[in-house]
Amino acid sequence: MTTEDTTTPRVNRRRFAGSVAAMGVVAAGAAALAPDGVRIVRETKADAAAPEAEHDHGGTTTSAAQTSNDMTADEMDAMHEEGVKAFPQATEGKGGMPLEYTEEDGVKVFNLTADAFQWEFQAGKYADAFGYNGVVPGPEIRVTEGDTIRVHLTNNLPESTAIHWHGVMVPNNMDGVPFITQPPIKPGETFTYEFPIREGNAGTHMYHSHNNSTEQVGKGLLGAFIIEPKDPSTRPEFDVEYTMILNDGPIGGYSINGKCFPATEPITVKLGQKLMMRFINEGQMIHPMHLHGMPMKVVAEDGYILDVPRMRDTILVDPGSRYEAIVEATELGAWAFHCHVLSHAESRHGMFGMVTVLFVEE
Repeated sequence: MTTEDTTTPRVNRRRFAGSVAAMGVVAAGAAALAPDGVRIVRETKADAAAPEAEHDHGGTTTSAAQTSNDMTADEMDAMHEEGVKAFPQATEGKGGMPLEYTEEDGVKVFNLTADAFQWEFQAGKYADAFGYNGVVPGPEIRVTEGDTIRVHLTNNLPESTAIHWHGVMVPNNMDGVPFITQPPIKPGETFTYEFPIREGNAGTHMYHSHNNSTEQVGKGLLGAFIIEPKDPSTRPEFDVEYTMILNDGPIGGYSINGKCFPATEPITVKLGQKLMMRFINEGQMIHPMHLHGMPMKVVAEDGYILDVPRMRDTILVDPGSRYEAIVEATELGAWAFHCHVLSHAESRHGMFGMVTVLFVEE
């Protein structure tokens, strides 16, 4: 089992634009995301007569009727094409990279800071973010069953915080819930978490704030926590892997690993390789992730191996859930990979939000 980096683009934009010219995603009018990124509004009779709102991918809305009347088919096509040709769009900052550690008397020691900063989610577009070590998502913590770990968290935020180790079996006083298992970590303070990684707890998990969590997690105070098995034969084999953290809220609305299309990063694999997809939903909405061209074999949910794997082309990733799925790269080409709540992915202005592309190369 290897863990190659699958994210380095090896397809230039000219080749990509040609290879995806026939790529089809059903267009849908997108309702603008509420300011807090999570509110769902039910239509009333009075609202029914009001024009539909259209997301302009920049945080403002226009009347759908006005947009439809003002845009020709050619103009709409040009906007779609422009977005696709911009992919992958360069931005500053990349989250989710492995967090380095030191060892002290057999204990793996990690250091985290909770910070407030500006985060570029599309070229030239920034959001007020909270994040670990200055990135969204926070660094990936990767450990092995049987390890003992120590995590020092220094709070540089203007408000209190704490870390909950979601899916990780920890002692009660390490669970990270203020006033239930620990005091809040006030601005300027450092708190130390320490716990063993239990056997039987391997798989894809996550860590995030559990204080003012709607805002703090929505702004990016989250990360992946991967537990490797002590015995690799107890988990499915794969060649390469990719962790996809989904969020909905202030970071551009709908994001994959802290970026919004066309600034999301491509996933690149070789023909015949087995790709392990690790899905993590840190948001407050359901996101059915759909891969074009090839099925996904779901092998684990919330870190636990399924007795019987399930074949899917769309995996319904609900809030707080994690899924592990293997894609056998049998089909060459550029394949769209997106949330199938289409208002999270595409409008008459083109694709945005939770969209990326899986490249299968020779």
